[in-house]
Amino acid sequence: MQNRSIYNSDHELFRDNVRRFFRAELEPNIEQWEEEGVVPRSLWEKAAENGFLCCGVPEEYGGPGADFLYNMVLSEETGYAVGGASVGFSVQADIVAYYLMSAGAEEQKKYWLPKMVTAEKIAAIGMTEPGVGSDLKNLRTTAVRDGDEYVINGQKTFITNGQNCDFVLVACTTDPSAGGRGISLIIVETDRAGFSRGRNLDKIGQKAADTSEMFFQDVRVPISNLVGEEGEGFRIMMRELPRERITIACRAQAEAQRAFDITTGYVKERKAFGKAIFEFQNTQFTLADMKTNLEVGWAYLDQCIKKCDEGVLTPEEGAMAKLWTTENEGVVVDKCLQLFGGYGYMREYPISRMFVDARVRRIYGGTSEIMKLVIGRSL
Repeated sequence: MQNRSIYNSDHELFRDNVRRFFRAELEPNIEQWEEEGVVPRSLWEKAAENGFLCCGVPEEYGGPGADFLYNMVLSEETGYAVGGASVGFSVQADIVAYYLMSAGAEEQKKYWLPKMVTAEKIAAIGMTEPGVGSDLKNLRTTAVRDGDEYVINGQKTFITNGQNCDFVLVACTTDPSAGGRGISLIIVETDRAGFSRGRNLDKIGQKAADTSEMFFQDVRVPISNLVGEEGEGFRIMMRELPRERITIACRAQAEAQRAFDITTGYVKERKAFGKAIFEFQNTQFTLADMKTNLEVGWAYLDQCIKKCDEGVLTPEEGAMAKLWTTENEGVVVDKCLQLFGGYGYMREYPISRMFVDARVRRIYGGTSEIMKLVIGRSL
């Protein structure tokens, strides 16, 4: 992760500060937060105090106005931190903030963005529904116009920041007969009558992430909560999805790198048959394969980050980055756990957490199979 040409000295100074923050504030507490099933708002507030939230928000909306590369440094360092897979900062900083900046009305930007920068308001995005998954054109959550309000009914699931969030950017159908052209994005504040949070879902990994169900029963919101134009939601989502996938790719790549780094240190200390495990040729060959694939991943990812910053990243490039990094992460964490032997299966060793935390990367933000479809259609 060092000496990468896309980052300058200011980015690297920012990286050092973020890494120290996670070492001090996240890693010592992750076991407790996993038991509680949620990363507390206090971590969000401390991150905001240090200038780590929503780096790309312009100064006129209360943000630092930094370039997108700062967001990616934060994503990488979140992934590199032990337990960072449970932290939902990227939904706030890399997804919802950019939806609002690119498509939101001026009043929406002035109200929400400053509060997102300070962690006064935590955001979630409601896309996935039971039985729909990646098929966003067939959403069942509806928003029916009634005078100056929308009446929203439906259900969402697998929603990151589901317990902590103060508002949800909800993808819903405003014209059921229009398919993808009938989908709109509407802000729903979580204190609205008819909105309820379901259970905090019990996952095999990312146990401190508050991933939740959400229910909307005749939830009324003003039409001013519409983001963009009615029926424009699917187009906005497709435009912003490459950015989301690059964020996921950064997290996956950094998680794989941390697993590799931890394992390399471990095998140099752990002995078997009278010598360090590292001295066996099999260990060196395994590590050599991983290191090569990691370096290839960083090289391609850096190309994509640069294009994303310039606004020219294509959907298939974002899909390729997510496909490569998440699939490679699965291979890396599995091989790393194997090198730990029986100890790798013990929860007290970070590699065991990394193993289960990594699995969902190949599913959310679009499954690996969906990524292949996106790439295939571009051929």
